Amino acid sequence: MNTVAPLDGEKSLLILDDDAPFRTRLARALEQRGFEVTAAASVAEASEIAANAPPAYAVLDLRLEDGSGLSVVEALQVSRADCRVVILTGYGAIATAVAAVKAGAVDYLAKPADPEDIVKALLASPDEKPEPPDNPMSADRIRWEHIQRVYELCGHNVSETARRLNMHRRTLQRILAKRAPR
Repeated sequence: MNTVAPLDGEKSLLILDDDAPFRTRLARALEQRGFEVTAAASVAEASEIAANAPPAYAVLDLRLEDGSGLSVVEALQVSRADCRVVILTGYGAIATAVAAVKAGAVDYLAKPADPEDIVKALLASPDEKPEPPDNPMSADRIRWEHIQRVYELCGHNVSETARRLNMHRRTLQRILAKRAPR
């Protein structure tokens, strides 16, 4: 694999995610792979880091409570144009992927992303096409993750979640009662 790194070989990395357990696990995994990690829980905190001590790499969540990770991508592009950014999101959509790449991100990965896939995306050469994942999520798992996320966003209200998913409430209740597919 051809790799591209900032000229000085710096391995500073900013992780932005409002999910504390995920952020901690990802930070630990990337530190074990040689990165010097700074973690942020909000767009405001990450924007301050981008302005004062811009990292060589960044892994940013797309949707956060106080805004969008895309605004941090733009701040990083202003303060450090060679920063390689990967966007993570649980809301995979073509429109947001295009917006992320236009803002300056080098890749766009769906959550939960494997640390190895994140490292590959961060270090990949711009002309190199990404390899398909070794262990992709099944369609059932992706559907389950999407339902769980909408359920969470609706404040665990089954009726509202069913309405938004255009699904019968009882069907949704059966899905929510089951374990996550592999």
